[in-house]
Amino acid sequence: MVASVTDTTTATAKTDAARTSLATNFDTFLTLLTAQLKNQDPLSPMDSSQFTEQLTQMTGVQQQLLTNDLLTSLLAAQSGSGLGQGSNYIGKDVTAVWAADKLTDGEANWSYELGADATAAKLEVLDGSGKVVWTGQASELKEGVHDFTWDGKTTAGGQLSDGGVYTLKVTANNGTNTISSQVLTRGQVTGVEMYDGQAYLNVGNSIVPMSAVISLQQHTAEAEPSAAAKALSAVSSAASYLNPLKLIS
Repeated sequence: MVASVTDTTTATAKTDAARTSLATNFDTFLTLLTAQLKNQDPLSPMDSSQFTEQLTQMTGVQQQLLTNDLLTSLLAAQSGSGLGQGSNYIGKDVTAVWAADKLTDGEANWSYELGADATAAKLEVLDGSGKVVWTGQASELKEGVHDFTWDGKTTAGGQLSDGGVYTLKVTANNGTNTISSQVLTRGQVTGVEMYDGQAYLNVGNSIVPMSAVISLQQHTAEAEPSAAAKALSAVSSAASYLNPLKLIS
């Protein structure tokens, strides 16, 4: 599993430790300032500019404490809202810049996007260790997004077992010019999971970080034929079957 880019728990712990340290220094500062005022020489009181400077320092420490409290609250809110935000994606179609997919039922699916028309585009499938297990040429070379399904076979023809996670790499060119390209994961979101404080979406056989999503749309299922269309199709089939011309053909 991909390591999280944000460790909320560690950040919160560091913030709490910093607050404790600042609070201790703040209390000590107040004690010393109060003792200094009580024991100052009435004939030679503290210089007003020095007193003002110390009050400014005290205010700065207090502001730091308030800032740390606010930061802690923000981190807690971020951690708790990941599932809530991810749940808004469930049932919708997403496109994410994500190249990993799990081989399931002898298939792994990706999309690749070409920034311009290409004369050649090499596709490579890599295993979890980064080793290339399959290499081939893309059949779709026009600018835009194209789907690709890998059958789980190596370049040599061996069949790999289900369950492995593989990534797709695309390298495209037009003559001597390199064409910009990227690998995408597309599909309907069926669930959301949390790993190390980061939300991941279940898209097909992939687990995609929510931060990798670049497009979100309402799911558009294939329309079922209407009852009238089904009835018309049945009548047409029956009429075709009873066509006398077929009996002599």
